[in-house]
Amino acid sequence: MSDIQLKEAIHTLKETGVRITPQRHAILEYLIQSMSHPTADEIYKSLEGKFPNMSVATVYNNLRVFREAGLVKELTYGDASSRFDFVTSDHYHIICENCGKIVDFHYPGLDEVEQLASSVTGFKVGHHRMEIYGICPECDKGATH
Repeated sequence: MSDIQLKEAIHTLKETGVRITPQRHAILEYLIQSMSHPTADEIYKSLEGKFPNMSVATVYNNLRVFREAGLVKELTYGDASSRFDFVTSDHYHIICENCGKIVDFHYPGLDEVEQLASSVTGFKVGHHRMEIYGICPECDKGATH
C-alpha cells in the first residue's frame, strides 16, 4: 500500500472539512490496499473484527463521503451491489461474467478516442468509461471444455 496515497487522501478529506475517525482511516486504508474493487459488505466484513461497533451503514456513509471528495469511484455493473475503487490514474476494467471479479488495466491509447469523438461531434468531452467482459483464468480453469 502506498503511504503517500493514504496521506494525500487524508489531506484531501481534511481540506473539505471531513474529520478523520479511526473507522474512516481503516476504510480508506482498506480501499487503497485492495485490488479487488470490494463491495461495502466486503469492507464491513473485513473490518468488523477491528471495529465491532461499526455498522454496514457506517461503511456506506463513509464511501459516500469519499466519493463526494473524489477519492473513490462507485462501480455499478448491473449486479445487486456496487463495488468501490480507490481513484488513482485513469484505467479500465475487465469483468468476469462468471464470478464478478474486476481487474484494472491501463490503455493510454483511448485518450485519442475522446479527441476523435470531440472533433467528429463537436462535443466537449468530459470523460469516458470502458468495460470489457469475459471469463477470468480461475473460472476458465474450472470450466469443462
